[in-house]
Amino acid sequence: MTFWNTATLPLAEFRPGMMSQAEMGDHLTMVCLEIAPHLEDAGHEHPFDQCGIILEGQLEMSIGTERRTLGPGQAFFIPAGERHGWKTTDSPVKALDVTPKQT
Repeated sequence: MTFWNTATLPLAEFRPGMMSQAEMGDHLTMVCLEIAPHLEDAGHEHPFDQCGIILEGQLEMSIGTERRTLGPGQAFFIPAGERHGWKTTDSPVKALDVTPKQT
């Protein structure tokens, strides 16, 4: 698939409370995901850069020592090796996420 309409893109369960659709090329992975309310990733890190944009809802996000609440149209960039985490609020969040392809 080359073009997405994120408003109508069918998503499938990725893990409990998370629905997603991924497109993988030779070097990049693009994921549209929806995260249920009141879920949290307390923090993790990985050896690759990651970036994304919030499409719907609000996401409390931490990157290193910085903490922000992001809403629609706001983007994030996570440098490789930087600890980061997130938490959803009372409503679901839809986001578009891009990382290097993992082999």
